[in-house]
Amino acid sequence: MTNYDLVAIGDTVVDAFIKLKDAEINCDLNKEQCKLCVAFGEKIPYESVTVVPAVGNSANAAVSAARLGLASALVSNVGQDQNGELIIKTLQGEKVATDFVATNPGLPTNYHYVLSYEAERTILIKHEVYPYNLSDIGEPKWLYLSSLGETSTDFHTQIATYLTAHTDVKLAFQPGTFQIKLGKEALAALYKRTEVFICNKTEAEKILGVIGEIPELLTQLAALGPKIVLITDGPKGAYVLADNTKWFMPPYPDIAPPQERTGAGDAYASTFVSALALSKTVLEALMWAPINSMSVVQKIGAQAGLLTRQELEHYLVSAPADYRPKQI
Repeated sequence: MTNYDLVAIGDTVVDAFIKLKDAEINCDLNKEQCKLCVAFGEKIPYESVTVVPAVGNSANAAVSAARLGLASALVSNVGQDQNGELIIKTLQGEKVATDFVATNPGLPTNYHYVLSYEAERTILIKHEVYPYNLSDIGEPKWLYLSSLGETSTDFHTQIATYLTAHTDVKLAFQPGTFQIKLGKEALAALYKRTEVFICNKTEAEKILGVIGEIPELLTQLAALGPKIVLITDGPKGAYVLADNTKWFMPPYPDIAPPQERTGAGDAYASTFVSALALSKTVLEALMWAPINSMSVVQKIGAQAGLLTRQELEHYLVSAPADYRPKQI
C-alpha cells in the first residue's frame, strides 16, 4: 500500500456554475446579512453555465496538494452514474489517487448549483445519504478532514479511533457546515488530536458560540486542543496561533479583479497544510497560502486556478516588500 503524503476525507460533488446577469443584492445596514434577489415567478436570463466536477472542500484540498507535488488521495463517495465516473476520471487526471472513493449502486452523485453574481456565489446544496466507512488508508503523513453530510456522525468516531491507533499521522481539520453544527463537544476527540485547525472568522464564532475579535478566537480554539489554529478573514487577511505566538498575514495583491470566489478558503487552508507537509515552517506556509487563494479567485470554480509549486514560488519571489507575517 502507498503511504500517501496527504489523504483528504470528505464529500465530493459536481458544481454547475450559473452566471446570473439580472439580479440584485439587498443587505442590512451593516452589510453583514445580504440576500440575492431575482424576480419571483418570472423567466430569469443567465449568461452561462460551467460544470466543474470533483470539487468540495476535501477534493479541492487533495487536488491542491497534488499540484504542489504531494502524493495525495481522497476518501469519498460517488453514485453509480455518469457524474460519479466523471469525478473519478477528473481526480485521476489531477494525479489524486481514487482507491478510497466508493461507488454506490442505486444512489446519485452529489450535484450542486452555484448561483454566481458579480464576484460572489450562492450555492444550492444537496448531500446524498451515503454509507460512510473508513477504508484501509495505511499511514499517510497527514489526514485532511473537511465537509461531510449529516449522516456522518459515527464516521467521525471511526476517524478518531484510527488516529488513536496511528499516532504519527497528523490531522488537519477544516470543518464543514455539518461538523460545525454537530458541535465542539461531539467532536472533542478530533479537536484534541488536531495538528492544524482552519476556519474563517464567522465559523470560529459559530463553533465557540461567541462574538469576538480574531486574536481571542485563536486562543479559545487552541484551548480545544489544536496545536496550530488558522483563522481566515476573507480579503482582509488571516491570523495564526502557533507555539504560543500570534501572527497576521496580509493577502497577496490581486493580479486582476476577482472573477469568482468559490474555493478561495479551501485553497488557503490546503496550501498552508501542504506547505507544512513539504517541511516548510509555519511562517513560510503563511506566505504560500494567500498566493493560491489569490489565484483561485481569478478562475471559475475551486480548482482551475490552483497553482503548481513552481508557479506559486514565482509569485512569492515577485511579492511586495511588505508581504510577510507580522507578529501581533
